[in-house]
Amino acid sequence: MIFDFIKKLFKKTVVEKDTMKYLIVGLGNIGAEYENTRHNIGFLVVEQLAKAYEMRFKTETLGSVARVKYKSRTFVLLKPSTYMNLSGKAVRYWMQKENIDKENILVILDDLALPFGKQRLRPNGSAGGHNGLKSIESLLGDGDYARLRIGIGSDFAKGQQADYVLGDWTTEEKEQLPEIIAYANEVVKAFGVIGLQLTMTQYNKK
Repeated sequence: MIFDFIKKLFKKTVVEKDTMKYLIVGLGNIGAEYENTRHNIGFLVVEQLAKAYEMRFKTETLGSVARVKYKSRTFVLLKPSTYMNLSGKAVRYWMQKENIDKENILVILDDLALPFGKQRLRPNGSAGGHNGLKSIESLLGDGDYARLRIGIGSDFAKGQQADYVLGDWTTEEKEQLPEIIAYANEVVKAFGVIGLQLTMTQYNKK
């Protein structure tokens, strides 16, 4: 009887795999001092997506989470609370908790190598010096997961990269952010509905 009870308890705690469920990870740093910095554009994207569907983030293990339903898909929106350098801990935890495979994961991040506002969806790749991606790759074992890179430009002097990335947006950039974030939200939804390859074909133009 004890064995049967343990089996029932275990079955209740295991989340069944749902191929229509996606983990959307917005990378950033928690805390008011980082709220409006370039490094937090991943947070901004998932926050706006949750807001558009009137969903709120709840503080849970290793991050804040909101769930959005769209065209029979479930998007689990994650803002890691581990700080950028340990993002992989949150991603691995929520992958396992929600029983989501790597092909249903999309990581959203800032990219110095792209001009401000330009967006590139990729099926995999290297970390490219991004500490958030480095952490995710080290804990997932490789870079075989989709990522949406959003350009923040590289208008900084030599040796000032950290200050630039962790700096606030300019007034001109702030005016353009709503359009950039809205575009990224469309990419996220398309990723779940029409798949990675078609989404890249349709949205890797801007």
